[in-house]
Amino acid sequence: MDTMVFINLPVDDLDRSVAFYQELGYSVNPAFTDETAASIVISDTIYLMLLTKPKFAEFTDKTIAGPDTIEVINSLSVPSKDEVHRIVDAAVLAGGDEDRPAMDLGFMYQRSFADPDGHRWEYVWMDPQAAEDGPHEQ
Repeated sequence: MDTMVFINLPVDDLDRSVAFYQELGYSVNPAFTDETAASIVISDTIYLMLLTKPKFAEFTDKTIAGPDTIEVINSLSVPSKDEVHRIVDAAVLAGGDEDRPAMDLGFMYQRSFADPDGHRWEYVWMDPQAAEDGPHEQ
């Protein structure tokens, strides 16, 4: 069995957050969704768990980071630059904030956004040869 990744994020408004990620083209797994949490299916092995802040707090004794802080940048690869644009454009239309300019390094292209709760996402396309061999000398 492949390793599965579960990204757990605290959210202020669960319904708003679910709708946001559905606008990006992701689906909800109803078997792991209730009024305190929603399981968003990103791929066969990657899941986003959106948790109300009280539910998230059940899993930690630490203070939950606020919108003016950052602890993690979630980066996902996609198969093309067009898919980078599709997802980030959809995120902005759904209420996200494109918080940094696009970065084009030739062998790699990325754009990023913050979701309505301020969680940072980067979507990255990388030339398949560069992904295998490393970046070309500039």
